[in-house]
Amino acid sequence: MKATLLILLAVGLALAPLWHFRPSPRQRTQAGLRERAALAGLYVEFRDLPLPPARRARLPASERQVLYYGLRLPPSRGAGRRACAWWREGGGWRASVGRDDPPAAVASLPDWALAAGIDEGSCGVYWHESAGPEAVDAIADALAAWRDALDETPRGASLDP
Repeated sequence: MKATLLILLAVGLALAPLWHFRPSPRQRTQAGLRERAALAGLYVEFRDLPLPPARRARLPASERQVLYYGLRLPPSRGAGRRACAWWREGGGWRASVGRDDPPAAVASLPDWALAAGIDEGSCGVYWHESAGPEAVDAIADALAAWRDALDETPRGASLDP
C-alpha cells in the first residue's frame, strides 16, 4: 500500500510540470476565433496598427501590435491597388491617405474594429480579438463585401471604395 502511494506520488510529481502546457481559457478562445477565421477564408497575423509613424512610435509594442484578419485578394491588373488604411479616431474614421471614407462594409463594424487596410495582396481588419465568434463572422462578411466591391470597380480606377 505504501509502495503504491509512493509510486503514485512520484508519477504525479513527474507529470506536474506538464500541466503548465495546457492552454488557458483565453488561449482556447483565441484558437477558436482563429480557426473560425481560417474556415471563413481569412488569414491571421500580427501587424502594427496603420497609424502615422510619429504616433505609432509613441505607443508601446503591446498597444501598437494587434491582430490583422485579412482576406487575400486576386492579383490586380493594370495600375494596381493603392494601399490605404483607416483607423478609428474621435468616434470616426481617419484615412492614412487623403480624406477618403472607409468602405461602408468596414465602417459599419463595431468599435472593436480598430482599423482597416488594403494593399496589393489583401484587405483586412485590425483588432484585439476582444469580441466573440460573431465578430469573426462580421469581419469575414465585411471583407467579402469589400472584395466584391473591388471586383466591380473598373480596371485602372481607384480601388478604395
